[in-house]
Amino acid sequence: MNSNKHFMERRHFLKLGVTGVFGTIISTSDLLCSVEPAKAGGVGSAVTQSLTPDAALEKLLEGNQRFTQHHPQYPDQSAARLLEVAQAQHPFATILSCADSRVPPEIIFDQGIGDVFDIRIAGNIAIPEAIGSIEYAAVLLGTPVVMVLGHERCGAVTATVQKQALLGNIGTFVQAIKPALEKVSGQSGDAVENAVVANVQYQIERLGRSQLLTERVESGKLKIVGGRYDLDTGKVTIV
Repeated sequence: MNSNKHFMERRHFLKLGVTGVFGTIISTSDLLCSVEPAKAGGVGSAVTQSLTPDAALEKLLEGNQRFTQHHPQYPDQSAARLLEVAQAQHPFATILSCADSRVPPEIIFDQGIGDVFDIRIAGNIAIPEAIGSIEYAAVLLGTPVVMVLGHERCGAVTATVQKQALLGNIGTFVQAIKPALEKVSGQSGDAVENAVVANVQYQIERLGRSQLLTERVESGKLKIVGGRYDLDTGKVTIV
């Protein structure tokens, strides 16, 4: 009898648990559909929203200049900043960059916690999940600038140019880069370097297919730019 009672209580508990989980999912979905950008941003939203797209880009590039000149300020990395953004975020820039370990956005742009919304994936490709993440940052968090950041001697781009046979799912990003190569086919100069820049520009074109992002750009609330990171110098150049 006791064992049967214990079993029924356990079933009731599990049922409540599952219901609770789905209740959380539904409420979160409703929130994403209805939340206003300022509310999503919370702490620091007023400061970020006061930045124009050009000012936000300038802030990024100034940070990179500090990095290349070896005079970093390490902003927003204190215990106080950690607590400040613990409940909400409102980054001033979104960066779609390569997953390469030598290209860490917060470091090369001398930024801190809550400053940059990072999307990192091999080849800095604008796959649907990446675009969705950028839309979230731009629309709900109000981020005024998006940078697609490629880098010198990118392994993903090199594999695409050299038509390397890759194992497992490693080759999937090659398919996302291939269309960019058509733009530089037969072009003089280093094939990989040409492809790195062309890939950045192609991925920006893919972002342009997003109605949400296009509306923000046309309203002057968002700027989308391309960048190239030099592994040797640490400098980011707009392309």
